[in-house]
Parts: sequence; structure tokens; C-alpha cells
Amino acid sequence: MYINRIIDKFLIEWKESENRKPLLLRGARQVGKSCAIRNLGIQFEYFLEVNFEKRPDTKTLFESNTDVRTITKQLGLLWGVNVEPGKTLLFLDEIQSCPEALKSLWFFKEDFPELHVIAAGSLLEFTLKEMPSYGVGRIKSLFMYPFSFNEFLCAIGKNNWVDAIREASAESPLFDAIHNELITQYRNFLIIGGMPASVAMWVKKHDYKLCQSELDDIQTSYYDDFAKYSKKISPQLLRNTLLSVVAQNGKKFVYNKVEGGYRTEEIKKALNMLSDAGIIKRVNHTAANGLPLGAEINDKFRKYLYLDSGLLLRILDLDLGGANELTELIVTGSVADLVNKGGLAELFLGWEMLKHSNPASSHDLFYWENIKDGACSEVDYITGKNFKVLPIECKAGTSGKMKSLHLFMKDKHLTEAIRCSLENFNEIKDGERTIKIIPLYAASKIM
Repeated sequence: MYINRIIDKFLIEWKESENRKPLLLRGARQVGKSCAIRNLGIQFEYFLEVNFEKRPDTKTLFESNTDVRTITKQLGLLWGVNVEPGKTLLFLDEIQSCPEALKSLWFFKEDFPELHVIAAGSLLEFTLKEMPSYGVGRIKSLFMYPFSFNEFLCAIGKNNWVDAIREASAESPLFDAIHNELITQYRNFLIIGGMPASVAMWVKKHDYKLCQSELDDIQTSYYDDFAKYSKKISPQLLRNTLLSVVAQNGKKFVYNKVEGGYRTEEIKKALNMLSDAGIIKRVNHTAANGLPLGAEINDKFRKYLYLDSGLLLRILDLDLGGANELTELIVTGSVADLVNKGGLAELFLGWEMLKHSNPASSHDLFYWENIKDGACSEVDYITGKNFKVLPIECKAGTSGKMKSLHLFMKDKHLTEAIRCSLENFNEIKDGERTIKIIPLYAASKIM
């Protein structure tokens, strides 16, 4: 059973576009890229899927020929599928295994533009980095992530709750009963995470232990991937760096906390590779004096977010299936204690902002910290909206002062900000300043 995803809308738009280019669907391993493409294939009369890892012999077709019309004709014969422009979707999967196939996308745009061609792959970014001019202007990219919270709600049959979130505001907050139910599902989502295999298992069985098993398998596959980088970097360094990212989640990353006595430059290389693999996301420090935020980055201050809350909890080796204190804290108790400890709310919010951004680009995340005179003021996220700098504070519970947020707004002469917490929709007015309160489960409304 296919569970609908945000990316589906953009894939349909690509299908219907008159000025269509070959499409690369990019993202970390096991976030659902291939399933989304196969679901798109239902819209076509014919669907031809070529997986270069399962059928490595097909690489020779691309290595010995640059005539894409001849190549597709041979592929059609090999799979017994008609290749007709407008009626066939050609899916090249695990395309990183065949750089020549990746290059062929250029020629599909030039020589066979009427055919729908889409490609995806694991660790694709590594191959693209070795081909710096792989298809500028001739290939379109879309970026895909794990399930958002809204997608999770739809998966469990709560589409009407997504509509309620969309319509809610400070002037029209949600009924308390619905608000409390959404908090319960938000807590569930922290444990289950957004990886499709875990979400699908939850939909089928509603069993944390089975979801945990799926997440363990995914995490093992990520560790196994590290061996593929061994010619460039030590797998042990990658593993130690990833564990340190998890341990430092929500905090400024400190290089000397990575076990093994590695040099800073080695750790930076490992962080870049983990970022390229899509399993961590950098949060850049910005002075935030104006837009674009990336113009005032301080490279000495960075945070990193792991891909998924469920995977992060698995790395922390938490037995979420048992009747332990941790499960009680997330599901029924004082969730703030756990969330503050692990930075889960901040991780959740950062990824929700990305998941609800335009997938045509790989967006950056930013935060602000007062680095003058040893001060400790910090605003969790800074983004741009309506051509203005917009600060966002993340609170795990329903209380907490906003001293840093007020300081930032005063210093930057801003009149609008957002506070994400477990409170219902509301707003706080302080003179000319307005702070909108948006529940964490409604983070989709920020973007």
C-alpha cells in the first residue's frame, strides 16, 4: 500500500510540464524515493524501471553508446516494455552506480526531450560532486525527506486533522480536545520517526517494538554504507562522528568531543560526507542582519541535526518497546524532560521546516547566537519570510521565558517572531512586537 507524500504533487507537475527536463529525485537512503516514482508510474501506460545495482550488465549499454534513442529501444527490448514518448516513464534507479547513465540525462534533454525520464539513487551526491557540470540547465532536481508530521497524520487516517491545523490561527485556535490529541500524535511521531518503513509498520501493527526493528535495519544499512567510503575516509571516523552528532544534538558542535583523537580537518571531512549522504543537516550560525542569511555565516559555530528522531533514539539505544520510564515520558508523562535532554523538539522543528519548503532546492538552516562578551543568548532558528528576517524559538513544553528572542528582536529592530511549543495557537503582543505561538505539531504553517 502506497502512502501519499508531499513530493507526489511536484512529480505530477513535472509529468504535466510542457518544458520538461529529465528529473533527479535526491535524498537520503530509504526516505521513499523509489516508491514515490513507482507510484508516479501508475499514471503512465508503460513503466520501465532499470536498477543498475540489480542489473549491472545494463551499464554497458550506456558505456558503449551515447544515442539515447538507441539505448531506450534496447532497454525496452530487454524488459519487454514499450517505450513511447508521452506514454512511458523511464526510471533509472541507483544511477550513481553508472556515471555514464547520469551523463546520458544531458542527452535525453537534447535528443529525446519528449520521453519522461526520472532517476534516483543512494549516495548520489558523491557522484554528482565528481561531475561538477553534470547537467546545468538540462536536468531538474527535487529533494525528498522522511515523512513530515502532516504526512504521518494522513498515513494514520487523520487527514481532517491536517485540514484543522491548516485553518487554525491565533484568532481561531483548535479545540482543546483536538489540540491534546495532536500532542499525543506528535509524541508518537518522535518515537516512530518519519522513515517510511517505520511509519508503514506503525500503520499496520501499532507496535513500537516492530517500528524499532525497522529503524534498526535502516541504521545498520547506513553504517554498512560507510564501508563504501573507505577509499576516501575511515568508516570508524564516520561512525564516531555520527555518534557525536547525535550526542551533541541541539548544541554547537565541538570537534574534540569526537572519540578517537582525530584532527579537526578529518572530522570536518567526515561531517561533509555525512551531509552529502543526506543523513545529517548543518545548521549555520548567521549574524542575521538581513537577507540573504547565508551572507553572514560564522563557520566557527555550527550545529548538526540527525535525519530522523526515531533513528536518533535508536542510536541512543533506547528500548522504546518496554514499559520503561522513557516511554512514559514521551507518550504520557512530562515530555519536556526528555525533549530538552535530547534536543528532539529542535530536531523535529528543523526538519519540518525543510520538509515543507519548496523541494526544487536544497535549503539551508540557520540559527543565531550572541557571541559577544561571553553572552549565552541564542535563537533556535532564523529564516526569511516576506523579505524579512523571521526568528523562531523552539520550546519543548508549554512554558519558558523568551529573553533571547526579545533581545534578538530588539537588536535587529524586528516586529515579528514565532514561538513553537506545545501550547495552542496564540500570539503575544509587546508594544510593536508580535510573537505568534504555533504548536510544534503545526510547524508546517511556518513555511
